[in-house]
Amino acid sequence: MSVITGITRGGVEWTPSFVIALNQGKCIGCGRCYKVCPRNVFELIDREDLDDDDFEDMDDDFDDEAPGMVMNLKDTLDCIGCEACSRVCPKGCLTHEPSAAAA
Repeated sequence: MSVITGITRGGVEWTPSFVIALNQGKCIGCGRCYKVCPRNVFELIDREDLDDDDFEDMDDDFDDEAPGMVMNLKDTLDCIGCEACSRVCPKGCLTHEPSAAAA
């Protein structure tokens, strides 16, 4: 199967890379990805609502009782693959990959 590709207005081939994961243990809840996303992919949730397993990869800057908000993937199927969220994330929390074209 081939990956989804497109053509920019300038005629250059472009392969979108869609968000597939968010490391909440590294997330500082700054909301930059939420603000820059042109779709409804992210939501801020209370860090208290996460399971203890979500903190396995947490940076040393935070302890297990870190207060505040953390980003969550709300609707990954709404992602358009622009990767704007990854470009603004100061902690590198997001993982992207190209998607196969439907047959």
